[in-house]
Amino acid sequence: MFVSRVLENDAVRCADSVPPSRIMGTGFSRDGGARKRSTQRNVTLFKIKICGITSVKDAQLVGLAGADAVGLNFFAQSPRHVDLETAQKLVSVLRPATKRVGLFVNSTASEINEIAEALQLDYVQLHGDEPPELLADLSARPIIRAFRFGEKGADDITRFVEGCGAGRLPDAILVDSLKPGEYGGTGEVADWEAVSNARAGLGEIPLVLAGGLTPFNVADAIAKVRPDAVDTASGVESRPANKDPMLVRAFVNAAKKAFQQLESETS
Repeated sequence: MFVSRVLENDAVRCADSVPPSRIMGTGFSRDGGARKRSTQRNVTLFKIKICGITSVKDAQLVGLAGADAVGLNFFAQSPRHVDLETAQKLVSVLRPATKRVGLFVNSTASEINEIAEALQLDYVQLHGDEPPELLADLSARPIIRAFRFGEKGADDITRFVEGCGAGRLPDAILVDSLKPGEYGGTGEVADWEAVSNARAGLGEIPLVLAGGLTPFNVADAIAKVRPDAVDTASGVESRPANKDPMLVRAFVNAAKKAFQQLESETS
């Protein structure tokens, strides 16, 4: 279930529920700088994201399949890496309603801001070891902070959120599986029970579940973890960086049905 959140004068308080895919996010200045004082702002959060899009064909496929968002990977060491020129071609064929998410690993704030502006990204996803302080240097776009969920459980997430202090909080937390030396896209399944147990510690920050999700397990994952959104890359590929049309459509359909079931249970 999506929840709304209102940040006002740097204090967080609960608000009434709003329609699916809508949350109340943090506020920023009109010149694109990070907030000093929070104001009320609507942010659209996707539910189903297909990450690691590398071709025009796959970008069109994801939109036709009904996914809410695509992920563009700017991590040079990833098999799903795209450069700015390629990314511009990909976003040019996306449907207007499809959210654009840029994935970065340990990039500088200036690098992230430059690409985000050039592509008019809807979300910036930090998937490396970025410190809380970096968030304040990013532009006004919503931020997804990814964590590789392993033996430490939610400890890293807790420390990061605490490290934000009175500064800028992430607009969503993404939980991926942990594989030493890797920054996601491994196909390893996250520990759903552990993630579910850690969910309460996120407070009002929405949760995006990733890590080994496929058309065959995404419904179970949604039922057990009850995330706000799901994200997959390798789980819908015939080979690295190549999306399989049947798997993409099956994943989207399974996830949509599972989210509808959640909503019916909570309505």
